[in-house]
Amino acid sequence: MNNNGDGKIPMIGQEKRDKWKKILPELLAVILCLVLMGAGVSRKEGYHMDELLSFELANARYNPWIVPTQPEGRLAKFVNEEIEGDSAGEVLENLKNTVTDVLRNQGNSKLLSYKADVYEEPVWITDRQFQDYVTVDQKDAFDYLSVYFNVKDDNHPPVHFMLLHTMSSVFRGTLSPWLGCSINLVCLGITLWLLLRLGRQLADVFSLEGKGRQLGILAVLLYGMSTGALGTVLLIRMYGLLSCLCVALFSVHVEKWKNNGFDKKNKGLIAITVLGFLTQYFFLFYCLLLAAVTAVILLYRHRNKELWCYIRSMVIAAVIGLVLFPFAISDVFSSGRGTEALGNLASGFAGYGQRLAAFGRILADRTVGAPLLTGGCAAGAILLLGKLYLSFRAGKQEQKGENSGRDAAWMMMVPVAGYFLLASRMSPYLVDRYVMPMFPMIALLFALLLCCLGKRLAKDSGWKGRLVGIGLMALIIVVQGLRLASYDGEYLYRGYGQQEQLAEEYASLPCICVYAGVGYYENLPEFMNYDRTLLVTAEELAERKDVDSLRMLDRVVVLIKPGVEEETVSSVLRERYGMEPEETLFSEGVHGDN
Repeated sequence: MNNNGDGKIPMIGQEKRDKWKKILPELLAVILCLVLMGAGVSRKEGYHMDELLSFELANARYNPWIVPTQPEGRLAKFVNEEIEGDSAGEVLENLKNTVTDVLRNQGNSKLLSYKADVYEEPVWITDRQFQDYVTVDQKDAFDYLSVYFNVKDDNHPPVHFMLLHTMSSVFRGTLSPWLGCSINLVCLGITLWLLLRLGRQLADVFSLEGKGRQLGILAVLLYGMSTGALGTVLLIRMYGLLSCLCVALFSVHVEKWKNNGFDKKNKGLIAITVLGFLTQYFFLFYCLLLAAVTAVILLYRHRNKELWCYIRSMVIAAVIGLVLFPFAISDVFSSGRGTEALGNLASGFAGYGQRLAAFGRILADRTVGAPLLTGGCAAGAILLLGKLYLSFRAGKQEQKGENSGRDAAWMMMVPVAGYFLLASRMSPYLVDRYVMPMFPMIALLFALLLCCLGKRLAKDSGWKGRLVGIGLMALIIVVQGLRLASYDGEYLYRGYGQQEQLAEEYASLPCICVYAGVGYYENLPEFMNYDRTLLVTAEELAERKDVDSLRMLDRVVVLIKPGVEEETVSSVLRERYGMEPEETLFSEGVHGDN
């Protein structure tokens, strides 16, 4: 604290302390949510099959799928034998020769005519090969071109897989839930900060003077302590990032709407749109609906210059996205998952009611609970209809502030409702991941409703009003905390650590995994421990020509996946390969294994 010579003493330290006092409740709310979510991650033991596919697409070097009859992919073999060299200069020279060969000979080039080693029946895959599938070492660290090539054969764009590959490259040789969940925790932190920002933005728009911080904190607690947020953090897929980008897109739209800013500085808007498109195609549901509503309102409000600049920005974002990942067109319109989604949409209303009900239950259960969500929707409808009725009775032109509030309400509700309707119709499975981006938006809407109701019911804005606000936040913490405590364990896979521990204990032995479908992906962490693994169906095991390699085994671990009859497998092993059961390690594992 220094005297500046004119008799005034600047209170710099006091100003900083006052600033910290103002943001302290917001900071504590965010920290509380992140700590709770981090505690949830620490309890995660196993993986959904798609989570392990995320690691494989991110980290398997030019070899995105585990195929029992083809352990090394065609492109991976070509890179290993034709591109790799003893020095960076040799690698660049090999790349140059390969590109030249493709340009000259096209389909007859060595790259495009290269053949992989495909075996007649499943072969043994070593623990080292399984480790190479899902982890990163010095040789393939930060190899984003490999991620790009892997993902182009999948039904998802590359951004999340590149982030996961980055984490795996930093922590090499490791397969851990923290590698993927830490990305989701960062996305959650950004989402919570955006909800605080939206609290201030929407308080101005909806004439909730002095309620911006309260609105933001309510939204943070409602979402950040919900089971939906926990599931989003635990699931090592792209939905945490997708949720963050949807909230970011809405925040940018609100800010530009308030400041009449759609005709300038749209680089951030374009960047968020491109990132969302390159994260998950369901982003298009939200983005296109928000863009349509925004364009209609801009046209209705005669903000024509902003309208054309906005349309231009969206077109630029679309062009950039398609140039960066042109495979998106085939993913959406001709891939198996894409045609399935379009087929679901074309089926119209057949079974639509059941799907809406199922996703409605998921949305309610993962946010604030069915009774509160139903009551909130009813209260919101009554408030909206009441305001419309009073405006009609008054017969007067809306004021500018009222226009802004109504416009923002359309921008909030239409994309959320439209996304829910489209996701319910087009999603391949009735699971929560497809509506995860709506969880923070529902929390924000519910928090806004609480603030609007509080404004109507409470006239006292003094200490009594603050006391009511503190009590409401405490109630939310208690209710959401109890709901977190009763979380059903989805995506935690508690108990899978026991299976991994057994695999470590018997690491010197080979393993025969008898599966139906592709369920063996769920057990990749175990296969990274066993000396080698044979992936076979029950039919392949019964008809296998290479009988000697199994008869010569002294001891072997047999893993039987769901859908396979244990007695049938035991009979084949006994009669065809001379194996007798020695010990049952577990009767039913986390994934239903035996």
